[in-house]
Amino acid sequence: MFFHKKELMSAVRVDEANPRFAQLLLEQFGGATGELTAALQYWVQSFHCENAGIKDMLQDIALEEFSHLEMVGQLIEMHTKNVDQTEAYKSTLFAVRGVGPHLLDSQGQAWTAAYINEGGDVVRDLRADIAAEAGARQTYEELIKLAPDMGTKKTLQFLLTREISHTQMFMKALESLGKLTDPMFGNIPPDSTVDLYFNLSTNGKDERGPWNSEPTFKYIADPAPKG
Repeated sequence: MFFHKKELMSAVRVDEANPRFAQLLLEQFGGATGELTAALQYWVQSFHCENAGIKDMLQDIALEEFSHLEMVGQLIEMHTKNVDQTEAYKSTLFAVRGVGPHLLDSQGQAWTAAYINEGGDVVRDLRADIAAEAGARQTYEELIKLAPDMGTKKTLQFLLTREISHTQMFMKALESLGKLTDPMFGNIPPDSTVDLYFNLSTNGKDERGPWNSEPTFKYIADPAPKG
């Protein structure tokens, strides 16, 4: 059961409408890294999460993402309202689709459920969620750089901040499961090659680091195929 409260999670203000920027904002409405994708991803993941606390967290964050979708939609609406006679408007997707948000990305590609990343394992899902938040944060950062007015920048700053908050929550959830830094999950154990590092890029100097050094990894300098 859902209830919709008729007020935005955070104030949305646009100082001057800019339909070209509104087209860029579509990336966070109907794009791969957008709020609809995040909301549906976390909501679907919650259905098969057996940990009651993490299930509740996923549902809380999913509903917050729907609130963010509402904010982005309001931004797009305000940036396209009453400017349909301008040349800037005529050069955008809105000239064909009409004002306001649409389930498209900034290039006009329709939203698809293929954007949603869920797989029935809570550890796998939480790691996918951290990546999703990183992608959304990066998009918001670029949008803030391009935002034409301070009102829009402030709204986008709030949305960027919440992406970081969600990342922290997902990391804490993984930590509570003992899986924040443990790469192994699932029921089938790996074979004996799990701790081998194969040096397959041999042009130039071979670099070494904790990802290919003892005591965790055995460095194989010449991983020639064995018959």
